[in-house]
Amino acid sequence: MATKIVMEALSPTMEEGRLVEWKKNEGDAVAVGDVIAEVETDKAVMELVARVAGTLIKQEVEAGATVPVSDVVGWIGEAGEKTGGKTEKVEEVERVERVEEGKKEEKAGTGEKPEKAEKKPAEEKAEEQPAETKAEKAEQEAPAERPASAAGERVKASPLARRIATERGVDLSGITGSGPAGRIVQRDVEAAKAGPRAEPATAPAAASGPTGRTITFSGEPFRDEPLSQIRKTIAKRLVQSIGPIPTFYLTTVVDMERATEAREALNALGEGKVSFNDIIMKATALALVQHPACNAWWQDDHIRYWNEVHLAMAVALDEGLITPVIRHADQKSLREIAAEAKDLAGRARERKLKPEEYTGGTFSVSNLGMLDIDEFTAVINPPEAGIIAIGRISENVVPASEGLEVRKQMKLTMSCDHRVIDGATGAVFLRTLKRMLENPLAMVY
Repeated sequence: MATKIVMEALSPTMEEGRLVEWKKNEGDAVAVGDVIAEVETDKAVMELVARVAGTLIKQEVEAGATVPVSDVVGWIGEAGEKTGGKTEKVEEVERVERVEEGKKEEKAGTGEKPEKAEKKPAEEKAEEQPAETKAEKAEQEAPAERPASAAGERVKASPLARRIATERGVDLSGITGSGPAGRIVQRDVEAAKAGPRAEPATAPAAASGPTGRTITFSGEPFRDEPLSQIRKTIAKRLVQSIGPIPTFYLTTVVDMERATEAREALNALGEGKVSFNDIIMKATALALVQHPACNAWWQDDHIRYWNEVHLAMAVALDEGLITPVIRHADQKSLREIAAEAKDLAGRARERKLKPEEYTGGTFSVSNLGMLDIDEFTAVINPPEAGIIAIGRISENVVPASEGLEVRKQMKLTMSCDHRVIDGATGAVFLRTLKRMLENPLAMVY
């Protein structure tokens, strides 16, 4: 008996997935654990693997389709075996339609009026459908307009086949129909390759986004682009955050002279590069140990205070952003944090992170300093209660004991969930973080 291949929940927050690519074709042998397809979740591109062995006998959806979790995407069974559920019904309906269409065309050829077919239970049920549903069905079953081919002949095609051909850019005149009297039906169009789409009259203009993403304009007034799974999740999470969470912001200016000297000294050792972001994450993790009231989750009917520090860092992608997590960041050395942060960021941009690598953060850090941003306010990632926003390090003239001097400074802004963190609580945490960054030896004291 054929076994369903369903769209699995490949991440904790996944509600639907986009089937990026089939890795197995219909008729291919499949072993347990084989990768059947690649699926874009709300965070990464994951592999959909076979749970049973057999033959891939049917692909229910095409590459690029978005499918809700638990919906059928294909079937595995024995070669030549009939599939169950949706596919069997569709094949039976198509078979009946082909027979009926053949009878109608035969009657039309002899000039006879088609005999009134005996009503089937399905037809009786259809009569009970609302007027709008019947109108839509009638529109699909209406005789197809026959587009002219290059030779001036008329092409026979069903309305559904014609619509699919239009969507895919397929030329019907180059297809041989397998339906009654050579009529082109759905399966003929699906088996044909899409032809080249018409190019715009003018060369498209391209603009590069802040993350290097190229956006192409074709000369039209606008271009609609379907939401990616990650963009859908970002939208949902932001609504959950900004709307119901009472947020307040705390900003401080940090002197980064000593941190700069410490970074230069470490990098001069030649044992791997350490960034300012690595230093800030290390300091943040240690400050959270001293102020566990900020290392917490809001849980509706209780607050969860974490004894472990799992630091999430925002990484920009072309489609949005993702927050890989450095677990037990307070227990790791600066070089360990630097190496792990680089690895996680690289795999995040390649959409190769596992769900456990971007979930479970207890506090977040977001840095836009490398993009020349002086300061900003970051959106809290629930259920976390706080996030640090890092601006760029700039040289500023400041008062000194003997007049004025130029110092390297950076602005930090903390977004706080007031249900968990009070103003003074956030301020004391931020003060500790500032002292550590201004005196790096405090991190090893």
